[in-house]
Amino acid sequence: MLGDGILKGMAETARNFFGSFVSAERLTTVEYPEQRIPTAESARVFPFLVYDSKSPGDGADWLAGMRCVACQICEKECPPKCIYIEKSPDKKPDYVGKQQFYPARFDIDVSVCMSCQICVEVCPFEAIKMDTQFELATEDRFGGLLYDRKELSRSNEYYHSIHPTEATEVDARLAEEKAKLEAKAKAAAEAAAAKAAAAANPAPTSGGGS
Repeated sequence: MLGDGILKGMAETARNFFGSFVSAERLTTVEYPEQRIPTAESARVFPFLVYDSKSPGDGADWLAGMRCVACQICEKECPPKCIYIEKSPDKKPDYVGKQQFYPARFDIDVSVCMSCQICVEVCPFEAIKMDTQFELATEDRFGGLLYDRKELSRSNEYYHSIHPTEATEVDARLAEEKAKLEAKAKAAAEAAAAKAAAAANPAPTSGGGS
């Protein structure tokens, strides 16, 4: 029949149009911002910096627990070149007490960022992750979209709240690496103690006589 395909197409269009008013699966519109759809865990918008605390909820200072050591890999690998880092001239103890460099400056221009997540993939310290916050409108299109290290800092608890699966895997991996380092340090300390004890108490030598 001539025009059969057109009729079928129009019927499908009508079914979808009228069905969108009665089918729960098709009622996708929400009254934003009063109503909000939960953000998917896989969503990504702009990067943020993760900091740790000695115990969850202890309100530790963001700079004291910052994972970033200003290695500048993310700055070098960033395709749009929107990350700006200056390494500190000194070191500070991180949340486990190890002396580390830290970023004296860490800025991200989110007006340039393309949300590619390459900075996350190349970071060897699990220090930078992707946020899900998208309501970042501002009247200042220059300074208002250039975020410094304090504005970028989010706690590990926050990371768990938006990416629980990924954050749990990262914590397990970091805990394993930390345990290996502690075991290595303990073995080295025991070896040094044994050597010192041997030096302090030399074995007696037997003298021979004729």
